[in-house]
Amino acid sequence: MSRNELYPVFLKVSELNILIIGGGFVACEKLGFLLKSSPSAKVKVVATYFSNEIKELAEKYGTPLVFGEYGRNLMYKQQIVIAATNDVKLNEQIYFDAKSFNILINVADTPDLCDFYLGGIVTKGNVKIAISTNGKSPTMAKRLRQFFEKVLPENLDDVVLNLNVVRNRISGDFARKVSNLNELTKSLIEN
Repeated sequence: MSRNELYPVFLKVSELNILIIGGGFVACEKLGFLLKSSPSAKVKVVATYFSNEIKELAEKYGTPLVFGEYGRNLMYKQQIVIAATNDVKLNEQIYFDAKSFNILINVADTPDLCDFYLGGIVTKGNVKIAISTNGKSPTMAKRLRQFFEKVLPENLDDVVLNLNVVRNRISGDFARKVSNLNELTKSLIEN
């Protein structure tokens, strides 16, 4: 049995420079998921062609679209790059260029050329759950996302906000706060 050795992190993408290369369906899908989860993401899209859907999405979120050919110079000051062109050789070149600059890279639909995957994301206010299938089945990640969106209560954010108020009122050291909050929330998983 294979193991998923990925380590999930939640990035402040409003503080990182993200570059998407490509302007078609796949690039639009990547941009859409990114902006749905993080509307203030600092992302720029570069391509020689932009679909109407990507233009609409970029206009809605104020995402810059740069018309032009890919060149290594685009990597300057980027922290994350997503290669989403329909040209396999170009995507590979983008991968090698990103690696040479120590930039995190995701090559769409090519798990072997990815430092990270864009998994399914469920958001209920301040609660965010990331779902990964280790790059094996984006469709399963999508179905799991839909399942959790359906079963998680709409008032989950209210619970989180109330627990934050309680957390701030508990006196004592960190261990005491954790112990008190663990006891208080134990009933959430007992039913």
